[in-house]
Amino acid sequence: MTSEPIDWIDLEALTRRSDALAGVYALDHLPRVLLDAPALAGREHALVQWRVHAEWRDPPAAVAAAWRALGGTRAVRAVVPRQLWLRVQAQGALPLVCQRCLEPYWEPVQLDRWFRFVADEATALAEDDTCEEDLLVHQGPRFDLRTLVEDELLLAAPLVPRHGACPHPLPLAHGDRLHTDGPAADDDGAPPAAPRRPLAALAALKRPVR
Repeated sequence: MTSEPIDWIDLEALTRRSDALAGVYALDHLPRVLLDAPALAGREHALVQWRVHAEWRDPPAAVAAAWRALGGTRAVRAVVPRQLWLRVQAQGALPLVCQRCLEPYWEPVQLDRWFRFVADEATALAEDDTCEEDLLVHQGPRFDLRTLVEDELLLAAPLVPRHGACPHPLPLAHGDRLHTDGPAADDDGAPPAAPRRPLAALAALKRPVR
């Protein structure tokens, strides 16, 4: 594992490694993650661990057959290109605000995803609806790893951050009452008035006077 933050990686060199490349990012190195983050204690020392692995794969048989059909009889056009894949793993904790109790807390996040590279944006748009994997554009050997890790951390964060169990009782809004077995008292401590029964009052008016 490297101790220096790595913003860019050489994809071609990464495919030739016998092992994965690993390192850490300080949260301060991920400004979009901290854009609206609360100032929790220890934030300046928080780290995200990451690990990446790249490999070449042969395309699926159906894709290879279609490519060869388009390539004609000439061998140079019948060569089926291999596909570059990248595995990205990361884990850490993000400072968020619980939307239930409105207190800041650390949310553990972990991701493990594979990405397949394509030649250009047009290819990515054409294949996006028909493939299950995530697509990235391969525009040279240098690849912006930090931006990808930051993107994936933001996607891994919950849409509605909440504690598993809030550490303090939730404050009641004005007028709210806790449910109890007996009748609740008014704000001045007096017992509540008996409920009005209009029909009973009407029946009393109809009784004959003795």
